[in-house]
Amino acid sequence: MLLSFSRSTTLVAAAFLSFLSGGAALAGQRLVQPTLEISDVPPGKREVAITLDACSGEFDSRIASALIDGHVPATIFVTGRWLRRNGEALALLLAHRDLFQIEDHGQEHLPAVTGNEPIYGVAPAGDLPAIRREVQDGAQSVLTATGAAPHWYRDATALYSPEALPAIKAMGFSVAGFSLNADQGASLPARTVEGRIAAAKSGDVIIAHVNQPHRASGQGVADGIRALQKQGVTFVRLDQVQTRSKERITVLHPPRVASRHLSGQPKHRTL
Repeated sequence: MLLSFSRSTTLVAAAFLSFLSGGAALAGQRLVQPTLEISDVPPGKREVAITLDACSGEFDSRIASALIDGHVPATIFVTGRWLRRNGEALALLLAHRDLFQIEDHGQEHLPAVTGNEPIYGVAPAGDLPAIRREVQDGAQSVLTATGAAPHWYRDATALYSPEALPAIKAMGFSVAGFSLNADQGASLPARTVEGRIAAAKSGDVIIAHVNQPHRASGQGVADGIRALQKQGVTFVRLDQVQTRSKERITVLHPPRVASRHLSGQPKHRTL
């Protein structure tokens, strides 16, 4: 009886541990999503920062035209992959250095996340040495392409493992979060994107994408920028202002149990 009881207890304990393990997986991965806002907006002024990610892919001339024609400054986060494929677009940005601040979006567009669970379908860097490599190689690509060393870093997906952020900051980079997501990964309709940007509040750091010229969202970014101009908003780059950041914990649910947004990304919950 004692042997039987011990075996039963062991089996129950094993099953319980297995349940806990499975429950942890179902609960989702806890990542950090930094926010970023302008902290030194002059009284009575409405000021926003446009930040655009060039992950891979191409270059959206609709957005570029809105910025250049309107003399709107913006901060562009580029990957090494994008730089290798978009020489003409880079030349255009460099021809307007008064407008564009070019910063580090990583070498291969890898999330600064440890482990092997994909983030929105994107394979993560995996460990801290790989994260540091992604940041440093991306910075070197920016320096080689522009002649200027970047000071800001934003990873793929804008989500980070908690241990990644201090590692990146120790390398001398500020981490670029955002306060207004304009296009949800270039997935939203043009009118929705325009409306989000047009409703930006003073101090917002806006994130959108400049690498998807064949998607409707890009037209929305261009129209939203023009709408803000008509409202008399002042545009700034990140190197022109003081900022404040907060780190929010986000629970990212595995694709096998998550419902999905229009963008096809797993649903996540911010704490």
